[in-house]
Amino acid sequence: MKRGIIAVALILTGCAVGPNYQRPDVTVPASFSNAIETKEQGIDHRKWWTAFNDQMLNFLVDEAVKSNRDIRLAEARIKEARALYGVADAALWPALQASGSYSRNRTSENAPQSKRSGIPEGSTYSLFQAGFDASWEIDIFGGVRRSVEAAEADIEAAVEESHAVLISILGEVAKNYIEMRGLQKQLAVTEENARSQQETLDLINARFKAGLVSFLDVTRAESLLTSTKSQIPPIERAIKQAAHRLSVLLSKDPSALWPELSKRSAIPVPASGIASGLPSELLQRRPDIRKAERELAAASARIGVAKADLFPRFSLTGSLGLQGSEVKDMDNWGSRFWTIGPSIRLPIFSGGRIKANIQVQDARYEQALIRYEQAIITALEDVENALVAYVKEEERRKALAASAASSRQALALATELYTKGLADYLNVLDAERSLLSAEGQLAQSESAVSGYIVALYKALGGGWTQE
Repeated sequence: MKRGIIAVALILTGCAVGPNYQRPDVTVPASFSNAIETKEQGIDHRKWWTAFNDQMLNFLVDEAVKSNRDIRLAEARIKEARALYGVADAALWPALQASGSYSRNRTSENAPQSKRSGIPEGSTYSLFQAGFDASWEIDIFGGVRRSVEAAEADIEAAVEESHAVLISILGEVAKNYIEMRGLQKQLAVTEENARSQQETLDLINARFKAGLVSFLDVTRAESLLTSTKSQIPPIERAIKQAAHRLSVLLSKDPSALWPELSKRSAIPVPASGIASGLPSELLQRRPDIRKAERELAAASARIGVAKADLFPRFSLTGSLGLQGSEVKDMDNWGSRFWTIGPSIRLPIFSGGRIKANIQVQDARYEQALIRYEQAIITALEDVENALVAYVKEEERRKALAASAASSRQALALATELYTKGLADYLNVLDAERSLLSAEGQLAQSESAVSGYIVALYKALGGGWTQE
């Protein structure tokens, strides 16, 4: 029923002033310069974190969606935008008000009175009044309809903003979780090296007591061991800080998740292949681009709102009620009164305010267009950076894995030669230092590879659905 009335009103009132919005045509590259070719099926962009096959990560993401305050704040902004749409839409409909009043009055003895009123000079009387007032501004030039159009675009922009916040929060959760698992692996590597160095120190002490080596070898072994142990507290501190950050992202007390997160687990690695897709798909995937486009549509509609002020405003107003000097008169049909009629307001002089406001809205539309174009360029940059970072870090990880394997072999050989008295302890010392460095960097690189995958799917706009 309501839609039918609106349709009739639109036919009667004609077209709306101002530009009819059309999404701008934009040119994007045919493909990404660092695109990854894979024969495997790519990760589902909507739920990319599930490809890591990590139950704790899945739990953290689900909890963040339910409880994160930034997400809840974005949802509250959607409610605000929808309420503002209701305010704008209400202007399309007639306004009806009920009123009632009572007053005690005295006429002047020296003022001429109407003969028809029947109220003599200098008399006192009561006046009761009750009725209805109605008004309806006929939206002939479409200013109100353009404001409704802008409000609808504002709702859609608020929805896209909530999608962007969701993507950001999910990316932060996954990033911090992967970094924490990477730190735990670095801690395990450091502790394992410390145990190995302690065994070496015990061996050197035994050889020193047997008079086979000098005390210099003992001090060197002790120095390396204490240096390695000194690296443990900073890693433990970073692990706890990452756990605190994850708890806060889930709107919990900083230490709430520590009992679960303190249990060590492997760095999550996706089981599926990576598919970057096409640049043109970003226009639909990235909420920040969609938000900028909806803001552009709202800015276009507000140009029409401003231009409508140049034209006359037509309204229908009316009143219907009862009026009497006593309460009992309100039941008398003769006490009725009514008025009805059209009115028009035509702007003649406003000191340039209307034209200046149109220029303001034109400038805001231009700014919105620039932000839309910039959002597209920034999105392309984000994807290209994430792609090249992932590709190069994966190359680095493979090299570090080979380096760590070689360092372990070199340490075993150096230790064997030293035990047989065929090599100096400096060879063992260098081999142990090289192994600690290689394994530490390998753990960091493995964490970085998974982190860059998160960054890639965040850049691609993954993590939300149309629903």
